[in-house]
Order: sequence, then structure tokens, then C-alpha cells
Amino acid sequence: MPAAATRTHSHSMALVALFAALMAVMGLIPKIDLPLGVPITIQSLGVMLAGCLLGARQGFQSMALFLVAVAAGLPLLAGGRGGLGVFMAPSAGYLLGYGVAAGVTGAVMGLLPHATPLRTALSAFVASVLGGLVCLHAMGIAGLVLVAQMPLAQAFMVDLAFVPGDLVKCMLCALVVHTVAKALPDWPFGNRAR
Repeated sequence: MPAAATRTHSHSMALVALFAALMAVMGLIPKIDLPLGVPITIQSLGVMLAGCLLGARQGFQSMALFLVAVAAGLPLLAGGRGGLGVFMAPSAGYLLGYGVAAGVTGAVMGLLPHATPLRTALSAFVASVLGGLVCLHAMGIAGLVLVAQMPLAQAFMVDLAFVPGDLVKCMLCALVVHTVAKALPDWPFGNRAR
């Protein structure tokens, strides 16, 4: 393998590991428990950031790496949770949706304009809403229906409790992306060259 390709591959692996670690750090922030077994955490912001900053493939890979570590028993989820049992809880759909949501966010981000930092931030907000909110919540609702045996209408109503907070996370993601776009104008948002 040529030196340039090795360097690019190493850089890609480092970014994937970095965002998996970022998710683990976000797990240190206390969760807010809701009565139906799905907590409010900051980790969905990490999903949005991974998609916007890494793109679809690397964003998915970083979330997959994170979930493999959780499945192996590392207590990386908010509240110090980990192990296979978390994938059988009512929040399983949201967890399994992390990779898909990061992938969708990255794919949308790669299609949207990045001409200025402001435009890049607006693109990040749209990508976060479509991937980190709509896609992730759809997976979460499916998990509530399949794992918690909730009727679809009830699962949808339960999920609505998370929407305002996740809209705030979409705005935070856009602010972070705006800052990165100003500081690193050549950053390939959504893993796309400008």
C-alpha cells in the first residue's frame, strides 16, 4: 500500500475511533430517566456530529465501533450502562439506530451546500433533523413497538417527549459545525471535498 494511502487510511481509522470515544465521553453526562424505560441522553448529539463531520461511511463505522464496545460490556451508555441487555430494553431501537442515523446524517450532509460557514451550519441543521432526529426516532419507535410491545400510536406519543430536546441538539450540532467550518475551511463535511 502506498504511503499516502496508508496515511489516509490511518487518518480515517483515527477519526472513527475518536468519534466512538466522543460518544463514550458523552455517556458520562447523567441521563434523565423517563417512566417508560427510554432515558434522555446527550449521546444523540454525538450521532449527529459523527454524520456531519465524518460522512455516511465513517459516521456509521464510528457508531458501530461504539455499539460493539457497549455490547462487549463496557459501561459507555449514559448512566454507566453496557452489555447485551441494553439491546433488549425499550431503548434498543434508538441504540441500533445510532449507526443508521449517523449514516443518513452524513449522506444528507454530503449532498447539501458548504460554500460558507453559515451555509454549512444550515446544512448541518437540516442533515441532523433528517438523520439524527427523523431517522433515529423512527428506529426508536420501531424498537418500542417490537421490544416494549407498545401499540404504534403509544410509541409515537412516547417518542414525542424527545423531539424538543433533539431539536436543541440539532442546533448545537449546527453551531459546532459552524465553528469547525470557520476554523478549518477545508474540512470535508459529509466526507465530501468542496
